[in-house]
Amino acid sequence: MAPAAVDKSPRRIREMFDLISPRYDFLNHLLSLNTDVAWRRRAAEKCGPNPKRVLDVCSGTGDLALELRRRWGCDVVGTDFAFRMLSRARAKGVGTPGLRFQQADTLHLPFRDATFDACAVAFGLRNVADMNAGIREMARVVRPGGRVVILEFATPPSRFLRRGYLFYFTRVLPAIGELIAPARRGAYRYLPDSVAAWPEPEELKAALERAGLVDAGYERLTCGVAAIHYGTRPGAGAGRK
Repeated sequence: MAPAAVDKSPRRIREMFDLISPRYDFLNHLLSLNTDVAWRRRAAEKCGPNPKRVLDVCSGTGDLALELRRRWGCDVVGTDFAFRMLSRARAKGVGTPGLRFQQADTLHLPFRDATFDACAVAFGLRNVADMNAGIREMARVVRPGGRVVILEFATPPSRFLRRGYLFYFTRVLPAIGELIAPARRGAYRYLPDSVAAWPEPEELKAALERAGLVDAGYERLTCGVAAIHYGTRPGAGAGRK
């Protein structure tokens, strides 16, 4: 059975993430058993080698942007269209040189072509109304030879693990989210619905290729519950893995 359509209208997504912003970091780390920290670290590594300027779209509270700055010492711009999420990102980034955050829509990034050495996103592209258009925008702002990196949840290939994963995502995770933040009930029902509607790794790899990226691939993480997808804009430096 195909997954039900998920409402990703910009107004709904913006309001939902602004609403859950006070508990967002706490619940992210709790519900992933803090594994999301290692996942972001690996995603940041995939943006190398030695980028000088990186864009983190759908930056949320800025964890990936901070990790990119820590890993590479490069200039990092984090964008998101949820103002309260960005406010938390800015507070976390106070005193960090080479790091700034600005409000922007991933479908209409306010940057010229080939501005960045890499463009990354962690658990955010799934919330964009048009995934393919979002990937095209990410690719547009990356220089030839630059990398596009997407960290997102995935469905484990093992049938046994998949059952446990789906039970956790559809039953346990929403229950914990509602217990801790009962006023945000819709947000923690949205998460499993949006993950269920997200394409499998091979499908997302094909989407990267349709956007004109080469050497596209993916790396499964933690028994396949998440995956890093990547592709390179054709030109100088293409061919990295």
